[in-house]
Amino acid sequence: MKTDLTDTTSSKINKALVLGRRAIGTPAVGMVLTLVIVTDEENAYDALKAANEASREHPSRTLVVIKRVSRSPRDRANTRLDAEVRLGADAGSGETVVLRLYGEVVDHAQSVVLPLLLPDAPVVVWWPVNAPTDPANDPLGALAQRRVTDTYAAEQPIEELTARADTYTPGDTDLSWTRITPWRSMLAAALDQVTCEVTSADVEGEEFNPSVELLAMWLAERLKVPVRRSRSAGPGLTSVRLETSAGPIVLDRPDGSLATLSIEGQPDRAVALKRRETAELIAEELRRLDPDDTYAASLRFGLERLDEEAAVTAPAPEDPAPDVTAEPAAEHAKKAPAKKAPAKKAPAKKAAAE
Repeated sequence: MKTDLTDTTSSKINKALVLGRRAIGTPAVGMVLTLVIVTDEENAYDALKAANEASREHPSRTLVVIKRVSRSPRDRANTRLDAEVRLGADAGSGETVVLRLYGEVVDHAQSVVLPLLLPDAPVVVWWPVNAPTDPANDPLGALAQRRVTDTYAAEQPIEELTARADTYTPGDTDLSWTRITPWRSMLAAALDQVTCEVTSADVEGEEFNPSVELLAMWLAERLKVPVRRSRSAGPGLTSVRLETSAGPIVLDRPDGSLATLSIEGQPDRAVALKRRETAELIAEELRRLDPDDTYAASLRFGLERLDEEAAVTAPAPEDPAPDVTAEPAAEHAKKAPAKKAPAKKAPAKKAAAE
């Protein structure tokens, strides 16, 4: 069931929701949260489709906020709110309201959304694209207990990831982090199978992919070992190699679907590790509404690590090898002149002999 409202208000939208529930015979709907999607017209369809699929696991009221920014002063003065109310089969397992904001009301979206939130229910805000630099201090983000962004959709994902570390607030999360959940689970399970000490790691994936960076940050923060990042043609993450005292552990996924887990002394095993759709990622994030401390620790560790690498990148050809070789190299430099001294006296001895 769909109801279109033109030049409306939040109060009229609430009345349309009540009338719609009565019309379809479900006056009481058990919804567990309010999901606010902030997007543009171009990406609204895909985001709403993913939210509807996720609502089958998490029945919710979905509010889609589309800001129609006007360029001309005449259109800017035309302030109005249009809404589309969807119930029943058109709204998954909950309710959907598509809000289109025009004119000055674009700058006050929170005043439109606030009256439409479910009472005494958690609020999650999701930015599929064009997320604010500081989600927690965004007017809409301030209404939520959980704020979901996607650095992979940004124009400069790595810079965006660094900005997320600077402005992190408990409750923030990112779909680039959600994408590596199966990788983290598989690697943790592999390490549980052998008694060993991890000495280093290598994470391979396509360039400028924030999931590759986040997985490297997580390994470095949890294992306290150096982690190298390698480039590949993708798709996404392609391989992780852990060097251990018991031999290498390799998780390789060259095609984005089926991976091979190799552990020293054991036969290779094929594991399902396909790239997941956005609906699955959102459904996973909606399962937990408390702060993700593991994500926070990895993100903060990664920022410091990225800064250190940026400082070391310029003089890389002259950099010494690992710290363990620094002292022998210094001693060799001190002994070098002593070896050259006899060579200088050799001509004098030859002249005396002649």
